[in-house]
Amino acid sequence: MIGKNAASARAANKTASSRKQFSSNPLEADTGKIGTHIHHNLSMSLAVLAPIYFLVPDSYSEGFFGKAFGVVLAGNVSAHSWIGLNHVATDYVPKISKALLGPSRMAIAGMAGVTFLGLSRISLSSKGGIKGCIKGLWNPPSSK
Repeated sequence: MIGKNAASARAANKTASSRKQFSSNPLEADTGKIGTHIHHNLSMSLAVLAPIYFLVPDSYSEGFFGKAFGVVLAGNVSAHSWIGLNHVATDYVPKISKALLGPSRMAIAGMAGVTFLGLSRISLSSKGGIKGCIKGLWNPPSSK
């Protein structure tokens, strides 16, 4: 009988641990193995895509390709920051107040949304896209 009860307990623990892969609250982006897996994949894609985007000559990055790549980059940056800041909030906000965790997650989601919309707008409507905007920080406009 002991073996049968132990097997039941292991099955219950396995079921309980498999539930932690998903969260019922979409604001909990850092919850479970899936959130962590997505965050690591976003980190890898940013490490590869960002240098490619900034090192490609301007003649290739102008037009539809540059705009589409800029929107993809904007999505990666905003999703990466959303999940990463949720990790930070999970670690540090409860030390101040557990009641602030929910509002902090909403604020983080709002910041990620604004980041995505802002970077996408720059990518689509600004001359040179995100790369042109960053170049403009170091190259002041020429005075005529």
